[in-house]
Amino acid sequence: MPPRTKLTTLDRGRALGWLQDGVSGREVSRRLGVSHSVIQRLHQRFQTTGSAVERPRSGRPRCTDRRDDRYLQLLALRNRTNTRRTLIDNFRAATNVTISRMTVTRGRRLREVRLHPRRTVVRPPLTPRHRRARMAFCRNHRRWNRQHWGRVLFTDESRFTLSSCDARIRAWRRPGERFIDACVQEHDRYGGGSVMVWAGFHLHGRTPLYRIRGNLTGMRYRDEIVRPQIIPTLQAMGAGAMLQDDNATPHRARVVQDVLQRQQIVRMNWPARSPDLAPIKHLWDIIGRRVRENHPPPADVDQLFRFLQQEWTAIPQQMLQNHVNSMRSRIGECLAARGGHTRY
Repeated sequence: MPPRTKLTTLDRGRALGWLQDGVSGREVSRRLGVSHSVIQRLHQRFQTTGSAVERPRSGRPRCTDRRDDRYLQLLALRNRTNTRRTLIDNFRAATNVTISRMTVTRGRRLREVRLHPRRTVVRPPLTPRHRRARMAFCRNHRRWNRQHWGRVLFTDESRFTLSSCDARIRAWRRPGERFIDACVQEHDRYGGGSVMVWAGFHLHGRTPLYRIRGNLTGMRYRDEIVRPQIIPTLQAMGAGAMLQDDNATPHRARVVQDVLQRQQIVRMNWPARSPDLAPIKHLWDIIGRRVRENHPPPADVDQLFRFLQQEWTAIPQQMLQNHVNSMRSRIGECLAARGGHTRY
């Protein structure tokens, strides 16, 4: 803990007594657990004024006591998305005490319990039925090890756009420079074009990145992805290989189920709204960041797809293995959250 910066009336008298007895200032500060500068200022003030009483301090007097501070903290914890204005109004309605915005944001009331305003994490909504399904899936696979997950082919589709807006980008700016060109990120919400791709990976390899043109239907998914991509990959993986995909409508089409059953392919019973359990989602995020960081950016959708192919191929196999190995941690965190959201 940092040393104290204030002395009680009793401590000020003890300090002055020790100083008059010849004890050094550093020894006095050590005995009282305060900074050496506190003892120096006390001694100097006593020699100048002949008194050890502290002078009146400037600044606005504190309008809340410890009980009020705890209530303000409780208001923030009851609803984490309360704005400063809402906290001030609710606090005034309950205590008849008016606090300023600076008290809430820069004061110590909330910082003392390590409460800071931060951007919320965006996740898909989970109903009780979704949470139960996630819990059931995690319980069934909680004892799976690297060997078990190494037999799974993780697959997914993702869409990448030419014009993107990354809310994580920050710009160094001075007051009044919010709208200068160097601090503005241009983004065309409805223009630029996009590319939808499909891919899969497992512990020892990956599939080629496939470009999906137009709407993906069940028949197109069967003819363009399942037969030429998924089935050969699973056969090359050997006995016990299984397929992981989400619950998108083309994936669950009857024509797709029929061809998988004829080929005796085992499909995992994947819970709905569980992107945090699918490691391939992190790979899409990595590729998306590299697309946004590429300078100059792709000029058209064909150049964007070629860049996506290069980045997909450039992902080290060790990174793919690390994502497969993370499944045990994902399962454990989902169980600990009782089917709720995890950090993945």
